Amino acid sequence: MSAPRASYGLLLSMLSLVVVAVLGVLIGSASIPVGDVLGILAKALGFSIEPTWRPWAESVVLDIRLPRVVTGVCVGAALGLSGASLQGLFRNPLASPSVIGVSSGASLGAVLAIYFGLGALFVWSIPLFAFIGAGVTTFTVYAIATHRGQTPTGSLLLAGVAMSALNVAMSSFLLASAMSSWEAGRMILFWTMGGLEARTWDHVLLVAPIVLLGAALILSYARDLDALLLGEVHAASVGVDVPQVRKLLICATALITGAAVAVSGGIGFVGLVVPHILRIGFGPQHRWLLPASMCAGAAFLVAGDLAVRVLFEGKLIPLGVATASIGAPFFLYLLIRHRGELRI
Repeated sequence: MSAPRASYGLLLSMLSLVVVAVLGVLIGSASIPVGDVLGILAKALGFSIEPTWRPWAESVVLDIRLPRVVTGVCVGAALGLSGASLQGLFRNPLASPSVIGVSSGASLGAVLAIYFGLGALFVWSIPLFAFIGAGVTTFTVYAIATHRGQTPTGSLLLAGVAMSALNVAMSSFLLASAMSSWEAGRMILFWTMGGLEARTWDHVLLVAPIVLLGAALILSYARDLDALLLGEVHAASVGVDVPQVRKLLICATALITGAAVAVSGGIGFVGLVVPHILRIGFGPQHRWLLPASMCAGAAFLVAGDLAVRVLFEGKLIPLGVATASIGAPFFLYLLIRHRGELRI
């Protein structure tokens, strides 16, 4: 695919992100005029503006809507980038943080930290455990699926499904055990279903640096991922240290997925749907696909959260349920389309 067309995918993703992010700040259950919202944002940026809005409006925009949108951008960008990276690394369109169990592993790690009360002792305990859970699951799935240097799609999917089922079962067991404590049970239930409710600037400060660090590492391996598309033998022949690249990318995807799950809970299928659509529409060149997947993943998640807020106002519908209702049928479509390639 030509570079100009591939660049259109990145441009379109960036524009979509800007549009849905603005709408996410403008629209909410509280009715605030657009002019007041823009004035509040301008004042926050340092412009000298005389307030014409009610005092509570500024708190709603700056302390509720904006951090929720920014958190959604970070989480969506992490999941979209992870999906694009894993699909390129494993050379199949069915790999994603949710499908191969990374998201459920991160959720289990976060649930363990909550269950044992570590979140109150150390602010980084939940993301740390989420990262460990994501990393252990990823390496386990890859080790089980790989045989004689080959990682068949069917084996990868089966290992991912098995690990996801195990992680979910363990999370459910911990949830059942924690129901005697209402607060612990509520927090665990949130992590298993996912959402952006009540996200604050503390959550942004928690996830943003980790996502930026992991994204910078993954983006630096765009050329190596392009080489891996033609096979590991070809990649090695052009100077790619395949085992080292594989380990680094797995660690980086586990890092940003763990950080995303640590602030949003388990939100699945973003990393499956978004990169695959971009790859079909604009080509597989990772120097364009990776940043486009970040922007489009962020736009997809913020748009999904906005849709849940608008369509189900007053009802606590988890964002993870909404993304799964879109992603699961799409995953079935991919399975049907590629079923002839599934060899174990």
